Amino acid sequence: MNNSLRVLDRSVYRGPHIFGGTPMVRFALDLQELSTVTTDRLAGFTEALLNDLPGLATHGCSRGHPGGLVERLWEGTLLGHVIEHVALELQKLAGSPAARGKTRADRHRAGVYHVLFAYDSEIVGLAAGRLAVELVAGLVPGLSTAGLNRLHPPIAGLEQLTALVAANALGPSTQSLVDEARRRGIPVQRIDAASLVRLGWGRRQRLFRASIPVSTSHLGVVLAADKRMTKHLLGAAGVPVPRGETVRTADAAVDFARRAGTRIVVKPLNGNHGRGVTTGLLDEAAVRDAFDLARTISRDVIVEEHLIGGDHRLLVVGGRLVAAAERVAASVVGDGASTVGQLIDALNLDPRRGAGHSNVMTRVTLDVRLTAVLAAHGSGLDSVPEAGQRVVLRETANLSTGGEAVDRTDDVHPEVRAVAEHAAALIGLDVAGVDLLTTDITRPLSETGGGIVEVNAAPGLRMHLQPSVGQPRNVAASIIDQLYPVGTRSRIPVIAVTGTNGKSTTTRMIAHILSAANAETTVGMTTTSGVYIGGRRVLEADSSGPKSARMVLADPTVDVAVLETARGGLLREGLAYDRADVGIVLNVSADHLGLRGIETLGDLARVKSVVSRRVRGRGVSVLNADDRYTRRMSSTAGGRLAWFTVGARSGLAEKLGERLQPTALLATVEPSPRGGIITLVDGEAVIPLIEAADIPATLNGAATFNTANALAAALAAYASGTAHADIAMGLASFDGSFEQNPGRLNITTAPGFTTIVDYAHNPAALRALGDLVWRMRADHDRVIGVISTPGDRRDSDISQLGTLSAQIFDEVVFRELPDGRGRASGGVVSLLSESAQAAGMDASRIHRVMDESDAMEAALRMATERDLVVLTVSNVTGVWNQVNAFTIERARSDA
Repeated sequence: MNNSLRVLDRSVYRGPHIFGGTPMVRFALDLQELSTVTTDRLAGFTEALLNDLPGLATHGCSRGHPGGLVERLWEGTLLGHVIEHVALELQKLAGSPAARGKTRADRHRAGVYHVLFAYDSEIVGLAAGRLAVELVAGLVPGLSTAGLNRLHPPIAGLEQLTALVAANALGPSTQSLVDEARRRGIPVQRIDAASLVRLGWGRRQRLFRASIPVSTSHLGVVLAADKRMTKHLLGAAGVPVPRGETVRTADAAVDFARRAGTRIVVKPLNGNHGRGVTTGLLDEAAVRDAFDLARTISRDVIVEEHLIGGDHRLLVVGGRLVAAAERVAASVVGDGASTVGQLIDALNLDPRRGAGHSNVMTRVTLDVRLTAVLAAHGSGLDSVPEAGQRVVLRETANLSTGGEAVDRTDDVHPEVRAVAEHAAALIGLDVAGVDLLTTDITRPLSETGGGIVEVNAAPGLRMHLQPSVGQPRNVAASIIDQLYPVGTRSRIPVIAVTGTNGKSTTTRMIAHILSAANAETTVGMTTTSGVYIGGRRVLEADSSGPKSARMVLADPTVDVAVLETARGGLLREGLAYDRADVGIVLNVSADHLGLRGIETLGDLARVKSVVSRRVRGRGVSVLNADDRYTRRMSSTAGGRLAWFTVGARSGLAEKLGERLQPTALLATVEPSPRGGIITLVDGEAVIPLIEAADIPATLNGAATFNTANALAAALAAYASGTAHADIAMGLASFDGSFEQNPGRLNITTAPGFTTIVDYAHNPAALRALGDLVWRMRADHDRVIGVISTPGDRRDSDISQLGTLSAQIFDEVVFRELPDGRGRASGGVVSLLSESAQAAGMDASRIHRVMDESDAMEAALRMATERDLVVLTVSNVTGVWNQVNAFTIERARSDA
């Protein structure tokens, strides 16, 4: 047996994909001769696996109950399935739990399996996948591996994976807001490696960082950071605050302490998390030491009276108190036998404590400040406190230094509540953490002598979400309510368009209709020629993938997104969104077959169907009734079905059969004296829109493929709530010019002959273009064509283009693309030429010109009056400019 395992390729699906709707890591695993070996045939494998990862015993797998995976291991399951579960378990152990996975056999490659598992962090998911392959392979004697670097660089083990999780995880406050948004179905996108997060899409998006929402004013944050100004504003408004001063020398700090005649607090003017804060000072030397500590953080230092009482944090959101917690400084309680150091070690064993902000509480760290606090109370790490004696370890009660939180939300006196809410309003914060000292929060501050010591602009939420003692408070919900009040939507309408041919034209038609219907609507659009915002191209590139779609969804000026959605991006990383309002599948025909595991038209249809499957329940799936592959998608399409046909309504029943549901929307071409009128049917309503011949892009109805595109566009606009008259007006004003629809049936008639510039690059597109040429032949003497296709297409597809060329053109120029895509130079032209000759075209009428620009020049110079020149292009803008330049040159020479 050849005991080897190879990783062939991998993907990170960031949205719905051909295998499901959950973002997942996928890698193709070639098990070769191990592809049929199950775990029950590997001696000692299951025992060793469960010994290494006992948590696998809780996996339910397809059995639906804990232990289901173990049952399958003993019964016998494939190694790819095991790797899937190991990757999930490793992420869970590392602190980044993910629950879903699946393993699927490749449809065309024996022994190859697609192993998929969910992830929270991409980098962690890839690392867990590699580690899972290594771990499982290590349990099979003599098994070698290859291709692991396709997954992730080497990971030493679980400890390194855990460190990777910690380095990439959001803080608890940010994570709580993300979790709450996801529970509500609000789209979430992490923008940077820190804590900047975008909620929602387009104009309805909201940003936040940590617990600071975008609605918070910059001035409010600045004022909160300036403790001196904060205290001045509060004090001037009658809010109780401690007396104090801002100083820059230790002598000034000592002088204030003498004049205050009470214990004082020394803290940096700009600080957080209790850093540099020293409390309860009376001794001059201690004041000087505290000043020096505070100066390490801020040039200006605050000295103020030490208010008596417990440290409380009151959280105010949108002007309303939503939670309160009493913070208790880190401490240990003696047992009469253990040293302080041993008691701290025991305290840190509490599973609720972790490093930094990762857990409910933070581990107590041994540092200079801790030993100084102990020394100030006549103690040390080696001291043995008496049983029941409480030893304070920190001067401040911050959770980040090991403190604990006790929920006191229900205990806050109404007057204290009003003071906290007033303080947040005075500083100008819609989310504020108000720090308050009082001996009894159930009584007014006027009775206890308490007061507010700080107002924080980015308050931590952990103490409220998971207090050490008391009831947890879902304060994240209050902040999300602030960002999205009841009735406020977080999503903009999304219209996605896919298919083999017609995607760009249909996308542009829809965007044009929506923009023309309402000048106030900003449409974001992605196409193969670029990204457009409000009609302005902001990126020139092939932009039909998920990266460009995310760019549109992230634009804060966009009201509706119309997204051309190509096969490549779907296979590479899935969709850019979780669900659309309208999903359109125009057609499925041979193109890109033999690439990335897509071998058949059925495979290609499965890829395209992702768009229709991910339509929301109240959305609309638009499908082509004239295409047998799109007809089959009706059983999995989301939302309401909408069918279009270039024929009349009377023929739909025969085409669709049981698929023609009474609730379906329809777009048809009903007979009329002028050839056919585009008509919508919604239940009993029959809505004539416009004669197909009156849509300029159809060339008086001759370009039936653009009639089909117009039908799909009309359905999308109707489903989006556009008025009938506006749809008709939009179609009537879509002229298909280069400016409106570059590279898609752009026509010019000067000088003396007609030129068509089109992107047709596959047999179906060329066949449709040929049908149009046949309709135009009566007005032209000859038809000259320039044809090419990418080199990564199958020989049969390239040859078919050559055969069609012989049927359509009188003269043809075959060219090549600059990038051969794996095929030797001249290979495409040779196949095209040979197939054209085999179809009966005389060799003298076949011209071979490798360069695109030279090929276009040759065809244009070959043309005479009354000729029709068809240029299929790659460099759309370059060729259009070349045609215009040639037109000017010919006009001058004729003059």
